[in-house]
Amino acid sequence: FNEMLGSQRKLPDGFLEDVILAFPSQDLMNMLGRYVLAMYSFDDEPDDLSVKNNIMQSVLLIATFPSFVSYGYQAKEYNYNNKTLHIRNPLPELSTAENILRLIRSDGQYSKEEARILDLFLVLHAEHGGGNNSAFATHVVSSSGTDIYSAITAAIGSLKGFRHGGANLKVMGMMEEIKANVKDWTDENEVSEYLKKILNKQAYDKSGLIYGIGHAVYTLSDPRAVILKEYVKDLAQSTDRMAEFNLYDLVERMSPIALNEHKGNHKSVSANVDFYSGFLLDMLGIPKEMFTPLFAVSRIVGWCGHRIEELINGGKIMRPAYKNVVTPQNYMKLDDRK
Repeated sequence: FNEMLGSQRKLPDGFLEDVILAFPSQDLMNMLGRYVLAMYSFDDEPDDLSVKNNIMQSVLLIATFPSFVSYGYQAKEYNYNNKTLHIRNPLPELSTAENILRLIRSDGQYSKEEARILDLFLVLHAEHGGGNNSAFATHVVSSSGTDIYSAITAAIGSLKGFRHGGANLKVMGMMEEIKANVKDWTDENEVSEYLKKILNKQAYDKSGLIYGIGHAVYTLSDPRAVILKEYVKDLAQSTDRMAEFNLYDLVERMSPIALNEHKGNHKSVSANVDFYSGFLLDMLGIPKEMFTPLFAVSRIVGWCGHRIEELINGGKIMRPAYKNVVTPQNYMKLDDRK
């Protein structure tokens, strides 16, 4: 399978110059969606809905997403931030994580440990069930009988939202504000008081949400967050950022208490995978604008799986069911209305 992915890494002839470099954008997720739609034009059988063809299309998308994201970032930095343009071909013998680090860094260098940690991030974000918004979007759009490129673009649009793929950026922003406003990062009372301000819509984005805490499915604990936290701690020790890690740990421990006091209940609440993922990527030196696109590089695997599942087990178009909750009223002619 790795050899198959490696053989599909190279983008179609002219794609880099005519699609990526010719039309840069400041939003990498919008660019990613455009690249996926453009792949339709390079496919000889884009509308073939057979499972075999969709599996081959899926492998192609999984293999090319790292280049889409990396080249899109390079084009953005060159056009909007006056940075040097670094373009390297992906190497078929390298893993997805290794190729990403090689393509986005100016010197193309990375350590095996960095690649291993980024690979873990990608594995943990690849899928966690059909209940997530972007996977559901894939099912809904696929059920209409459209092509894979249209369905995956819909999923990308879903993942772009801050309530889904952009959640770790919200966590990072929240933690930056906590670091700036809490004098003693080790003081439980001071941290707890600031969390109460966030819940009372007096701090951060005034939404009343502690980002990265709580999950619709994982209530007792998010196994992805548990695994990720171990590696985050090791990386924090090696990068001299243990003070920040300890603050994250304290916020993780104090948030459920603050939430239950605020809502007056005793529900089990835990950190989700978004809570530590942004911190991990930041320690790897990955720019914030790539956080959500990297999520997409991982989640394309899950989307393709859901796409194929819909093709095999579907057969009917998904439509919402509406229930009229308006009180019945007698019809009144337009001339009689006030």
